[in-house]
Amino acid sequence: MLRPLTSAEAYLQQADELLEKGDVVQASEKYYKAVEEAIKILAIENKISALNEAKVKGGWDLETLNKAVDELAKIYGERVIIDWSASVSLVTANLSLDSVKEVVKYVRDLVSLSSANKGVD
Repeated sequence: MLRPLTSAEAYLQQADELLEKGDVVQASEKYYKAVEEAIKILAIENKISALNEAKVKGGWDLETLNKAVDELAKIYGERVIIDWSASVSLVTANLSLDSVKEVVKYVRDLVSLSSANKGVD
């Protein structure tokens, strides 16, 4: 039986469909949301302190996400910082279609990391 998609995987799937249609702006936003959700999933799985900060604040902001990335890098290594940094460019720069396609590998890496243990019995 197939397991349901995580929120990060669902955003990734939507982004892929938008990029296939040539909608670079909407695809970039969905790819970024996929990464954001992946960070949140990893924060929950690892019970890091940034999770508590997000709860106190009533939600996630960029500062709390950055703290989560720093904490997660101590668990998973520098790849988390590299993937996050590349992914942020999706919403902070006006990237071409080819550039977005290059950044997507970093998005996929974080989404994959956050999904690695999902659905395992």
